[in-house]
Amino acid sequence: MNPPAVSVAIPLYNEQAVLPELLRRVGAVLDGVPGGPHEVVLVDDGSTDGTRRLLAEAAATDPRLVAVSLSRNFGHQAAFTAALAHTRGDVVVLMDGDLQDTPETIPRFLEEHAKGFDVVYAIRTDRKAGLILRLCYYLFYRLIARLADVTLPVGAGDFSLLSRRVVDALGRAPEQHRYLRGLRTWVGYRQQGIQVPRAERHAGRSKYSFRQLFGLAFDGIFAFSVVPIRAATVAGVLALLASSGYVVYALLAKLVWNQDVPRGFTALIVAIVFMAGVQLLFLGILGEYVGRIYEEVKRRPIYLVEEVVRGADRTPTEAAEATEAQGAATS
Repeated sequence: MNPPAVSVAIPLYNEQAVLPELLRRVGAVLDGVPGGPHEVVLVDDGSTDGTRRLLAEAAATDPRLVAVSLSRNFGHQAAFTAALAHTRGDVVVLMDGDLQDTPETIPRFLEEHAKGFDVVYAIRTDRKAGLILRLCYYLFYRLIARLADVTLPVGAGDFSLLSRRVVDALGRAPEQHRYLRGLRTWVGYRQQGIQVPRAERHAGRSKYSFRQLFGLAFDGIFAFSVVPIRAATVAGVLALLASSGYVVYALLAKLVWNQDVPRGFTALIVAIVFMAGVQLLFLGILGEYVGRIYEEVKRRPIYLVEEVVRGADRTPTEAAEATEAQGAATS
């Protein structure tokens, strides 16, 4: 089998401090990979620093680079989706742009792909994050693995290699709240995980806040599991059984054992507040599903592209479109 052409898809958001080293290391790895032509698709997700300028300068000198600029910040998973849509290779490597996903792992992905695997994903080991964040990751991966309708690998992030037919299948999934590592598993085909140490961020600070991390976690849970809704049914059945059991006990105590039934204002208030809290909790869970349905039925695009520059080998049409888009952006 001929060596495949490799596309490396990378989303970026305010990564001007990392970008030069990222391009150097990814380029060095691709220089040693047989086959081709290889490419690096970098998506600027509405950066407010010099990331877009650096991308344009790099693409002007390196024919392997494809610089995609989105019209605003659409989020990490949307930027990954945009990167996938602009790849041309036989296989696509998804990786973050902060160099926590090491480009030197790409040859290992290709070795597993050569064995017939359509998906090769990295199982993160030796995280450098703080204790609280590592604990959250640990609990989340095991929670979603138990709740999901498909078998999601524990500890696997977005860093992975996808064959072209997997990329095409993901492109046919139009959902707005995207959880790519879940969609990647849902697609099926032969998949293999390899352990990869999680490196430290090369420079700068993480762009993922706790709020965004929890949002991604909710997207994964609500997109691949209906267990939270079913839990409402289970809670309702348990409450019904408990209340029925108490009624039986009260009748037996009064009519058979001739005992006074325990009563009290405090117990009544506690029971009412508890049940009201349970109802509000599951109304919130139901609202999460309804809100996602609302977002889906609007059918808005997942992202909007402002400019695409395909390196030094771009066609006249692409060059004209890039010039027109740049003029519109600066006018």
